[in-house]
Amino acid sequence: MAKTRFAYFCQSCGHESAKWLGKCPSCSQWNTFVEEVIEKDNKAIPNWKTASTTLQRANKPVKVADITFKEEHRLLTPDNEFNRVLGGGIVAGSLVLIGGEPGIGKSTLMLQLALNMPGIKVLYVSGEESEHQIKMRAERLEGVSSLKSQVESLNGNTKSEIEHPNSEIGGCFILTETSTQNIFKQIEALEPDLVVIDSIQTLHSAHIESTPGSVSQVRECTAELLRFAKESSTPVFLIGHITKDGMIAGPKILEHMVDTVLQFEGDRHHVYRILRTIKNRFGSASELGIYEMLGEGLREVSNPSEILLSQRDEPLSGITISTTLEGMRPMMIETQALVSPSPYGTPQRTATGFDTKRMSMLLAVLEKRCGFNLGAKDVFLNITGGIRVEDPAIDLGLAAAIISSHQDIPIPFKTCFAGEIGLSGEIRAVNRVEQRIAEAQKLGFEQIFISKYNLPSGGHDKKGIDLSRYKIDIKVVSRIEEVFEILFG
Repeated sequence: MAKTRFAYFCQSCGHESAKWLGKCPSCSQWNTFVEEVIEKDNKAIPNWKTASTTLQRANKPVKVADITFKEEHRLLTPDNEFNRVLGGGIVAGSLVLIGGEPGIGKSTLMLQLALNMPGIKVLYVSGEESEHQIKMRAERLEGVSSLKSQVESLNGNTKSEIEHPNSEIGGCFILTETSTQNIFKQIEALEPDLVVIDSIQTLHSAHIESTPGSVSQVRECTAELLRFAKESSTPVFLIGHITKDGMIAGPKILEHMVDTVLQFEGDRHHVYRILRTIKNRFGSASELGIYEMLGEGLREVSNPSEILLSQRDEPLSGITISTTLEGMRPMMIETQALVSPSPYGTPQRTATGFDTKRMSMLLAVLEKRCGFNLGAKDVFLNITGGIRVEDPAIDLGLAAAIISSHQDIPIPFKTCFAGEIGLSGEIRAVNRVEQRIAEAQKLGFEQIFISKYNLPSGGHDKKGIDLSRYKIDIKVVSRIEEVFEILFG
């Protein structure tokens, strides 16, 4: 029998040490090391496959030119937003991790996906909820009653029931289990096309004797699911918890092991949720999907620009519309600013949904290059809709909103902005300006401000597209003073 081996793991970052340490050398946190059993005799523990089917020939090095490649087949879901975030659909054998705050809607999103996959056999493994709890939530989801889909439990099913499932269940099976060995036994019997694990922190493997949710358990369970996904070409979705800092709980290696990492964001006080791509080996890592949380489940929002723009009856100062890009999707967002005298002597600088340091840079440019006295004023910025934007193309819209509030002069409704501001006050070019202009024209805007450096010569951009074909009035500016002369001059 193999000798039991112990090690110490940092519960904050997953750093491994042979002895206990007071301070973690990796993340500098104190008193975070916990002793865990990492090795024992496991000869009698079966893997996800029987020993007779796990024998494979050893891999050999192959020249790049000799590798045959064909485009991977993607499994499309009924959710277009989910397909976009994954890069065009679910890739066979992929391992996807979805993280988010408690109650944000992770389990609702995955159960809704599992119940609306016609012709696909989905196994939903839950280690947190009972079968009755999942059944109650499934009955509330939109479209479940119309499809006559029912939740079926694997617990107590016979072999014949698994081989010949009822057509009314829609291919969705529920398994309440936390042991990976028992889960793989049911997977081998059911042979599902898609597996959902809710959540990875609740699973435990017999190979490791530490408690569920510990660093070694999360790493071992993820490694077993990764081997299963790659060897069987079955996509696996993992739902993960997050820490109080907003990071996915568990070791950082968890995010390195999976193929795709998705972050489910949103404010509980808002009905909109954002599914953001953090890592994606099969597509863009800058896509996002927007959902609306309703009583009957999550509804995808196909045109996010409409929900991010508020409807106003009269023009108000300090409000502008800017164009931004999230992945391949152009969006129009409303940027708000409030500038008022500071009653306490020390001016406040607060930004919601925008980088505070970049806001301070914009205020310095406006004061140095344009002569506006903003040093003694409180400045508050807000990006509506509860989203966070990092696109520098909204700089011009934010600067216009700040001056609009400072001068108390409203900006016309049908005016939008797309430009980055440099430290010398110049309006820098932004990428894919033609898509921003097309989105503004589609939503009925009459005027857009862009940088003249997007048009090197002859009214054409760098790709040779003639911008005169757009019906919207395009204002080409090079410095921030020109914008203020047109708007407020």
